[in-house]
Amino acid sequence: MALPAQDERTMPAVVLDGLDRKPLDQALTELNALTEQYGHVVVVCSQATPEPIVRRLYTLRSLLESDRIALFRPELPPLGIAVLARQLRQLASCDLGPGVLASAGRLLTHYIHAGAVLGSVARLDRVPVGLKAHARSWVPGSQFAVLAHPEPQLVKVTPDATLKGPDFSTWLLLAKGQLPGDWAAGLGTRWGVHGLRETALPAESAVWWGTGRMVEFCGYLADLSVLYHLVTSVRQTSCHWCGIDVIGDRCVFCSAGPPAYEPPAPRALEARTPA
Repeated sequence: MALPAQDERTMPAVVLDGLDRKPLDQALTELNALTEQYGHVVVVCSQATPEPIVRRLYTLRSLLESDRIALFRPELPPLGIAVLARQLRQLASCDLGPGVLASAGRLLTHYIHAGAVLGSVARLDRVPVGLKAHARSWVPGSQFAVLAHPEPQLVKVTPDATLKGPDFSTWLLLAKGQLPGDWAAGLGTRWGVHGLRETALPAESAVWWGTGRMVEFCGYLADLSVLYHLVTSVRQTSCHWCGIDVIGDRCVFCSAGPPAYEPPAPRALEARTPA
């Protein structure tokens, strides 16, 4: 799901649609053209993305023998994935190298609060669910508020119930499914958000949450200057394998981790008097 641009600087998204249905050579040509056009490609997809699509992505990357394609599958619900992808599109307009931009995704996930109001948790396996909550799922009219990230929480929806929110100011994005969004909208007041926006429900949400009776929500940072400051305040290093600048301990393009050891600095040779 590609969200609309946050501001006039937000780069447009490219949706890789129907990868598992296209002939392999056609998909290969399209991804290669995309890589040649932009230099580097960061593919952001959900953990709920169908397995045939994920296998096709890895096959294409392998056939192209390219370390200019990064595949990023953070453990966020689909709406959180869409928000993160838009944040990376915002940062793509700044003076950040491709490795820094791609690895910024791991950093920014820590600032995303993603959850949903569900009509049932009977099939929810992404967040720990107790036996009482499972039993209450079968009671008509029961609803549950679930925060999947950054810290799992689950409460039964009542007028006084709430979820622990961010300790910094955010915006709230709602995506309504087959439930009214009143309680989720009220969460914005309890979290003290800047404002509330609405969007369509991502196609993968029902699979991720185990039900279509839901309202998905996401608290996120929208200001480009704040995002840029977060990313540039982290120390950058060069990948020891491919040489690209990154933040964090693993390169998102070649997947190389930190060196197993730091080689000792070479010692200066001592001047010796000939015997």
